[in-house]
Amino acid sequence: MLIALVAFAAALGGTYLGRAIFVDRTPRETELHALLHRQLNLDAAQQARIDEIERRFAVRRTALELEMRAANAHLAAAIEAEHGYGPEVTAAIDHTHMVMGEMQKETLEHLFAMRGVLRPDQAALFDRSVTKALTADAQSAAKR
Repeated sequence: MLIALVAFAAALGGTYLGRAIFVDRTPRETELHALLHRQLNLDAAQQARIDEIERRFAVRRTALELEMRAANAHLAAAIEAEHGYGPEVTAAIDHTHMVMGEMQKETLEHLFAMRGVLRPDQAALFDRSVTKALTADAQSAAKR
């Protein structure tokens, strides 16, 4: 049992260090927001609508991030209590996945809401930027 716990802790530590050292931490939405605010030449009405969409999403994103931290804490407590892959760990993992899924869904709803403000020519540029952001990891992995 002790060997399994040490191996599990080593795996978690290795994963954390790998992500901290090698993962690009630049948020994917940065490129989208730069496109929106600098390259699409939004008119004042579009800018006002997008600013409101952004404000609403920022509140929801913060709530989901807090829920994700709580889900991770629940998972840590379950691992500590069960010392294995038991029913509490399984439930905690399912909850973590549910929160991650909600974040992804709401992020996409946010993107589509912003896209709905754009003219067709602006939307085409926006779509290309979204596709690039979503496929960047796959493209960089293929180059390795």
